[in-house]
Amino acid sequence: MNAFEFDGKKYKKASTHQKEWGNTLISELKLKGNERILDLGCGDGVLTEQLSLAVPKGKVLGIDASMGMIETAKGIIKDNIEFQRADINEIDYKNEFDIIFSNAALHWIKDHKRLLENAYQALKFQGIILWDFGGAGNCANFIEVTREKIADVKFAEYFRTFEWPWFMPSKSQYEKLISAIGFSNVTITEVNRDRYFSSEAEMIRWIDQPCIVPFLKCLPDNIKTIFRDDVIAEMIEKTRQPDGTYFETFRRLKIYAEK
Repeated sequence: MNAFEFDGKKYKKASTHQKEWGNTLISELKLKGNERILDLGCGDGVLTEQLSLAVPKGKVLGIDASMGMIETAKGIIKDNIEFQRADINEIDYKNEFDIIFSNAALHWIKDHKRLLENAYQALKFQGIILWDFGGAGNCANFIEVTREKIADVKFAEYFRTFEWPWFMPSKSQYEKLISAIGFSNVTITEVNRDRYFSSEAEMIRWIDQPCIVPFLKCLPDNIKTIFRDDVIAEMIEKTRQPDGTYFETFRRLKIYAEK
């Protein structure tokens, strides 16, 4: 399993805004209470638990490729929740789920044609997907800073074979992708969730978990701290607002579709 490793406990502290978005997404589900739900990229399991509370007679399976996330999630013990370490790229279920849910995770998946095909196969008849992930224009400041940094003469040699870790499509790109799969009643919504971080510390927590992880993976230990400190210094300077907050763009795609 070729995946990035995250610190689930640190992520839990750094992911307030992801949790806000996820709870809003969950509130859009019209649930009977007996559904079987798959949570793709469950992270620390906090939202998976919210899903389980909404389906007391159902079951929720949360999967994530990061052992650090799954170990944190497994601290949540409920009869109708299961957590598994699994690669979203490899899901191979057949007619098993009423709902496939995902919040703030699927921009880490590069091949969405395959993802959509696998999700369609995994759904029961009339099952739905409800996803929210980063789209075009997302995290513009962080992406600009890191693109400049990996091209810097100090670091460029370590990134010669680096693959950009995210797929953040436009609405029109995604419309073309999903139209080939067979879903019906498809709705794709662009959502602007631009955020002002309340403090420098809050911004740094978000950079550390999860944003900078793919870049540090490429670097030897003696260079990691230098790269991180450079990125953070530039981000703080670039995003600082007159009122002491720190601004970043969060542009999302919300996908609803039925089988």
